[in-house]
Amino acid sequence: GAMRNRAEVDATLQTAKVNPAELLPVVHCLSFGPQAAAGECCLLQLEPGLCAEIEAGCSLVIRGEKDEQAVLCSKDKTYDMKIADTSNMLLFVPGCKTPEQLNADQESCNIIHSQIAGFSNNYWELRRCRPKLKKLRKLLMEDPYEGPDSRKDQASTFSKYTTEDLLSLIQASEEEILHHLQVIDACKIEGYWRILEFDYEMKLLNHVIQLIDSESWSLKKVPLRTCLEELGSLEPTAMIEHILLSYGRKYFDDAGEVYFEMHEDKICRAIAQMLLQNAVKFNLSEFQEVWQQSVPEGMTTGLDQLKGLALVDRSSRPETIFLLKVEDLPEGNQERFNSLFSIREKWTELDITPYIQDLCAEKQTVGALLTKYARSSMQNGVKVYNSRRPIS
Repeated sequence: GAMRNRAEVDATLQTAKVNPAELLPVVHCLSFGPQAAAGECCLLQLEPGLCAEIEAGCSLVIRGEKDEQAVLCSKDKTYDMKIADTSNMLLFVPGCKTPEQLNADQESCNIIHSQIAGFSNNYWELRRCRPKLKKLRKLLMEDPYEGPDSRKDQASTFSKYTTEDLLSLIQASEEEILHHLQVIDACKIEGYWRILEFDYEMKLLNHVIQLIDSESWSLKKVPLRTCLEELGSLEPTAMIEHILLSYGRKYFDDAGEVYFEMHEDKICRAIAQMLLQNAVKFNLSEFQEVWQQSVPEGMTTGLDQLKGLALVDRSSRPETIFLLKVEDLPEGNQERFNSLFSIREKWTELDITPYIQDLCAEKQTVGALLTKYARSSMQNGVKVYNSRRPIS
């Protein structure tokens, strides 16, 4: 309509029984612009940290394929995106002045005519979430690397993933993806990320262990250069170095030579996996004996090394142990618990912890997860957990 003048504004205030003395002298008169339509604009609520990143020129990326719930990623964090409806209509007014700005600028004329450019009844709310990384391993496991002589690799039909590919397929930030590639011991071969096929990995590890043994080196001081010289004729040097990085900690001595301190727990764990892989169940005491005999001289095996890899059945006679890998379980909380309760009806907190630890959100405890998804009871004086719902 026509633009209001001061007298009309004052008359309206009087009708509304509002005392002009309590208001700023400046009045905004709003009208809808010709283009103002709902849904043209989206509002995104950012926490201060994210806001600062955008202001510093960093970008935020929305990731997800058609069948996935969208997530938003900064360079190192992942957020779930949820639409939050508001009861108040949110109006977009370009160049709108806040009371602080108006107070600072006493000279401004006392009626400002503003056009509303758009409006919305909802906004996107971000909630920090766990990066969805299970798919990363799954993609790389489509074609594990079996070594340079593998026919499959020479046929070049295998699924190939570069860093860029993974950034577009995995719902996680770049830093989280790169960190997870390290966790799962992936390596870059000819520009593509690969996971070593387990038997090939064990073959490489065996070469290194045998060399350590024949040279009588300390497990704390394995020289890179000699390993590459001695084993280079058997396997590509990049693979020898990769296996040392996977199973050891790299350091330099005073002369600048590269050495590795081997990770005892990780080596024992891999050898246990190799032994358990071929049996459905293994008599526990027999397994422990064979396992200790199979690891390098000077290493000590212990069931603690097998958290999230194998499960001991104390109720069977004799006691048994079997392979149960946390990475093979579903990623969603409810699905994970359903799957665990179908494997075993009642769990102690000690047994279930390695299989749900990775589900804990920031500052969340295993206890809180159990309270939500399981029901506790006492069995022979021990607290055990079972499903809250019937498992089909």
